[in-house]
Amino acid sequence: MSDVVKNGGRPVGVLVDAYGTGNYLPPAFGRLGIDVVHVQSSAEPITRMQPWDRASYVDALVYDPHGDTERVLKEMEPLFVIPGQEPGVLLADKLSEALGVRSNGTTFSESRRDKFRMIETVSAAGLRTAAQLVTADAEEALAWVREGGFWPCVAKPLSSASTDGVFVCRDAESLRAAFPAILATDTVFNGANTEVLVQSFLEGTEYIVDTVSVDGHVHVCGVWEYEKSLLDNGKPIYNRDILLSPTDPAVVSLIDYTRDVLAALRIHNGPAHSEVIITPEGPALVEVGARLNGNMHPAFHDACLGANMADLTARAYTRPERFVAEYGDTVYERRQPAVVYNTPTTLSGRITAVNEALVEEIRSRPSVVDITVKRRAGDVIVPTHDLLTSPLRVFLTAPDQSTVDEDYVFVDGVRESVYEVES
Repeated sequence: MSDVVKNGGRPVGVLVDAYGTGNYLPPAFGRLGIDVVHVQSSAEPITRMQPWDRASYVDALVYDPHGDTERVLKEMEPLFVIPGQEPGVLLADKLSEALGVRSNGTTFSESRRDKFRMIETVSAAGLRTAAQLVTADAEEALAWVREGGFWPCVAKPLSSASTDGVFVCRDAESLRAAFPAILATDTVFNGANTEVLVQSFLEGTEYIVDTVSVDGHVHVCGVWEYEKSLLDNGKPIYNRDILLSPTDPAVVSLIDYTRDVLAALRIHNGPAHSEVIITPEGPALVEVGARLNGNMHPAFHDACLGANMADLTARAYTRPERFVAEYGDTVYERRQPAVVYNTPTTLSGRITAVNEALVEEIRSRPSVVDITVKRRAGDVIVPTHDLLTSPLRVFLTAPDQSTVDEDYVFVDGVRESVYEVES
């Protein structure tokens, strides 16, 4: 396989659906001298995710299911084909396999995207998971929950992200209400919800385990504890992601379990974002995304971890042997305390202005690396009911925990003043 295309002699790679944090991948590959081509898996872009930046690519294609895309890409002789974000996982598996580049293959693709198949596959490997049922019938779900004694239970779409459409149900009324709420909507990825995944509730603390792999050699990039709460309607909202020390006893068990999950799902190559709950019986999988973490921010992660998933992914696909030598089967070092704060809001109405002076005051706090202001004047803001409706994301890290804590308290105290809203 050639590593040079007819593009001024520069090597080229392919990113599929590089929405959201996938936007960090083109510059990461660019720093290694690699140009990238974007492939959009759907005819229309996904509007509920941060768009991919056309200026970052030497070419952009919309996937042709009749095979023309494979022909065009084969002529480019790409080094790799990888998903930029969750919706691109299936197509990236298909194209990478067809083009003969490093791939996770298509045999287990559906298990890496369909949450029911994912849990079934992991359970079949002898790993702890929730009990589950897929159905479009609320009464069937209710009978299953009652028979199994699965109160409380979780109802959610088969394929979505960012806690979109997730309900924690504690009684028959709330479970029945979750079904029309899910089935009447589309997923974050513009797909129709035709069935509901119902699972037993996993009691315990939830964690993020981020990894990048080459040929099954896994580097653990970071482990974060989710701080979250449940709204009265049963929808979970996330508050802070807190970076843990790799020597924390919980982290040790999480890493061992996650390595087994990745092996079961055949995620041998590339980034993965795993969500795991430590129950009284031990770790149990919530779900895995074979892509970058949604809280990825290179400067922030470089400060607190000394590396970030985007640059690690670029190294994994362009210098795999060196990656294995330097990172294979290793675990991150926490350089300093760090928190990602997804702020909630109770505001409702149309935004008339953003208080830019306050945004800059937040940005100037000692531990604040960056703040993402997700809304602008003219947008409608609603009370937070999932991760997508959190209006601000703040990245905080400092050598001492007290500075991070003080800045978090400050941001929490002023967050509702960032947006001016007309009811």
